[in-house]
Amino acid sequence: MKKNLLLILFACVAFVACKKDEKLTYNSPDNIYLNYKSTDPDTITYSFAYVQGVDRDTVWIPVIISGQRVNHDRRFVLNVVDTATTAVPSLHYEPLKDAYTMPADSGMIHVPVIIKNTDKELENKSVTLTVRVSGGQDFGTNLPDTIRKKTIMFSNRLERPQWWNFWEGELKTYSRTKHQLFLITSGTRDMVDLSTPDFYLYIPRCLYYIENTRTFLKYPFDWIRQHPDAGYVLTKRNDSSGDYDFYSVNAPDKKFLLKYFSSVDQYKFIDENNKEITM
Repeated sequence: MKKNLLLILFACVAFVACKKDEKLTYNSPDNIYLNYKSTDPDTITYSFAYVQGVDRDTVWIPVIISGQRVNHDRRFVLNVVDTATTAVPSLHYEPLKDAYTMPADSGMIHVPVIIKNTDKELENKSVTLTVRVSGGQDFGTNLPDTIRKKTIMFSNRLERPQWWNFWEGELKTYSRTKHQLFLITSGTRDMVDLSTPDFYLYIPRCLYYIENTRTFLKYPFDWIRQHPDAGYVLTKRNDSSGDYDFYSVNAPDKKFLLKYFSSVDQYKFIDENNKEITM
């Protein structure tokens, strides 16, 4: 008898729990938000300087629902937050659509935000584009603003990376021009942080990358001949200086000066501070 009573009690509790869960699941309005980890930074940072010759790129924004999937399409809105945006529509990014579609039977979609590299000033400054997702007619907008909003900060310039501090003995004084030439010729974008565990395992490879750029700076004409598929050329200037311009055929407006010093019969790259680049 006692066993039967316990079974009846458990059945009642399970029934009430299911009814409560059903109420919460099906009667609560579906919401929508951006699917980033809580540990992710508030701002996505992007530089066109890492991808020479590209005049636009796409940042994919992950949008996810909080609720149930349904068997029909639903619409939501991704707006620009004007008060947190310095980027200019059409100049710095493609205007967003009036609404986007969450496909039937789907709980997540990636929305393309197209940023542009057509403003010459992006070589000197960064701009921000902040977007916020909202429900429109098909979703609620009751979730915190912090998980519905994301800022994209982008430019066409490089900033001194943290790892440069550890390798300054080899790389010497930082300049954006040297950094750019390193990215083009070394074979890597990043160097190991010497404060990380097992850093010593990566030292030989990092020295190899540095030597690649050092060799390029010393023998740029040889590098051009040895890397025809890289898409870079050296073009002599139309004057009597003997100087050359180094640039990508896909980005001919972005030139690096290779200056000729007749007194020593040598060529040296010159940085944005009008100083010789050495390593």
